[in-house]
Amino acid sequence: MTTQERASRSMQLQALCDGVRKYAKARDFQKCVAMICQAMGEFPNAPEPHNLLGIVMEKEGDHASAMRHFRAAYALDPTYAPARQNLDHYGTFYSRGGCAYDKSDCPQEAPSPYEIEFDERGIGHAVRRNTK
Repeated sequence: MTTQERASRSMQLQALCDGVRKYAKARDFQKCVAMICQAMGEFPNAPEPHNLLGIVMEKEGDHASAMRHFRAAYALDPTYAPARQNLDHYGTFYSRGGCAYDKSDCPQEAPSPYEIEFDERGIGHAVRRNTK
């Protein structure tokens, strides 16, 4: 896949996220599902459509199906932060944050004050970073 194709794919998936957000706020879930199903056909390996379908299912009251789609999105790309956030938000009693349509809805993680340093035997040790 060329850089131009990746950029086009990214723009199409972002447009999908924006469109689903708009229609979900208007509670037009049929339009959301139609958009998502079309995107699933075009981008079968993308986590975004499954994540969005999970949000729509949750808003319609189908919690079990929603969790299946959040897990599918996570399985397709474990680094996709919105799927992780939605699993946390809808899968626990004490969630932090709201639902995530795309990466802009995810809080930025603070960098860790620790780093791993390896000794001469290859054993890693957590060492506090010098923050000054």
